[in-house]
Amino acid sequence: MKILVADDEAVSLRMMERMLRHSGYEVITAGNGRQAANILAEAHGPRLALIDWMMPELDGPEVCREVRNRLADTYVYILLLTAKQSSEDVVNGLKAGADDYLTKPCRPAELEARLHTGRRILQLEDKLVEAREQMRYKATHDGLTSLWDRTAILTLLRSELDRSVRDRSPVSVLLCDVDNFKQINDTYGHPVGDDVLQEVSQRLLDAVRSHDAVGRFGGEEFLIVLSGCGQDNMTMRAEQVRRGIADLPVLTGNGPISVSISVGAITIDIWDKSMKIEPFLKQVDAALYRAKAAGKNRVECVESLLAV
Repeated sequence: MKILVADDEAVSLRMMERMLRHSGYEVITAGNGRQAANILAEAHGPRLALIDWMMPELDGPEVCREVRNRLADTYVYILLLTAKQSSEDVVNGLKAGADDYLTKPCRPAELEARLHTGRRILQLEDKLVEAREQMRYKATHDGLTSLWDRTAILTLLRSELDRSVRDRSPVSVLLCDVDNFKQINDTYGHPVGDDVLQEVSQRLLDAVRSHDAVGRFGGEEFLIVLSGCGQDNMTMRAEQVRRGIADLPVLTGNGPISVSISVGAITIDIWDKSMKIEPFLKQVDAALYRAKAAGKNRVECVESLLAV
């Protein structure tokens, strides 16, 4: 594990570095407080730090304050090394953001024990962050397909429309529906239907750019947000999406199944934050209905926006 050791006394620094390397740490050193603060603020910098109290440019407590102010997403466990003995000094150091302190000269066994405590706390924080990210993912993604869920994809659509106003660029939306999906479920069973939805989801992702967004809108419907895509390119992009599903059968536990989608498409190039998304969704849904009525496995576009 990386550890930063900051001390302006070269002999003390070398001794501490040697001892910590012997204990298996990857040691990074700093000779003053400013250098220490900068190293700790780097991306992928050390998350364990041993900081001497008295240093030039920034003393130990000042390093603690700066690290706490600059790092919001990553926690660094900081041990202050000090010759100060008064409880007032210790309190001030802890208030500045230190997690623990050791008085100099420190015993190697005690230092190792304190650092071990710091590692345990950092491991706990990592687990909490991982749990938080898993909860955030589950709150915004569909459990079956791992695509954005309905709420999240609509939030992304609104965000993209707001951004399009600033960039003066259009946004196109594709509403896709798996053709004859009920028949697939009735014929092969719901597990096969789930396989189809998962494969369709992956192919939709493969058919769009990395900065486009794909969400499961509900059941066998999917919503695709194409950023910076105007009316001229919308039909071509929608056809690419449609062919990405229809050109190859989906392999399932019951063998290959031919699957297609119908697509309603709309370009939104007139938008302001006072508008609602729902009228545009109704228009693209009507286009999808026309594609279904015209024989399925096809794209129908909203030719001109109705007043919203």
